[in-house]
Amino acid sequence: MIKEESFENELARFSSLDTEKIKAAHAWAEELHKGSLRASGEATVTHPERVAAILAAMGMDVDSVIGGLLHQAVEDGLIKCKMVEERFGERAASLVEELSKMSSLKAKNKTIQAAETIRKMLFAMTRDIRVIIIKLADKLDNMRTLKWLPEADRKRIAAECLDIFAPLANRLGISWMKDEFEDLALKEINREAFDQIKLLVA
Repeated sequence: MIKEESFENELARFSSLDTEKIKAAHAWAEELHKGSLRASGEATVTHPERVAAILAAMGMDVDSVIGGLLHQAVEDGLIKCKMVEERFGERAASLVEELSKMSSLKAKNKTIQAAETIRKMLFAMTRDIRVIIIKLADKLDNMRTLKWLPEADRKRIAAECLDIFAPLANRLGISWMKDEFEDLALKEINREAFDQIKLLVA
């Protein structure tokens, strides 16, 4: 299981050229999100930093890590994909473009069929499997920091995670991430059951 990744620590395995590109994307993300805060009160940039660290720890390539660093800025309308392409190339830009399209996809109802339809759509609408892995890393960090949101939002996001993102991680063979998604979601949806399982495991 990959836990509490440090962004700087995860850069060691990249070449010096790739490290420079990642650091440039990080500096840009810091500049773009300057003065903006998350619900927790921490700087907004800490989220893309942690997403990038998860991706680097998973062994993902430089374009994926750059996508992790810049996805929030594109989703928030702070930059256009063309600007990413100008600085970091077409491959990094196409990843963030597909991620921004994916962020608009929401479950309209709560049925198992609806969740399965969305999972199929996520695969159908992406030309690059890395987009789904970046999305999973994004969702994982959001799930890890869920406690700062109102209860109704926490339960809705946890249910979506259980229905859509845990099965996606499982389908891609990322079992540690599927397990963590299920643990984090169960903690929100049924705290009593979560505590009982924790006791049994202990």
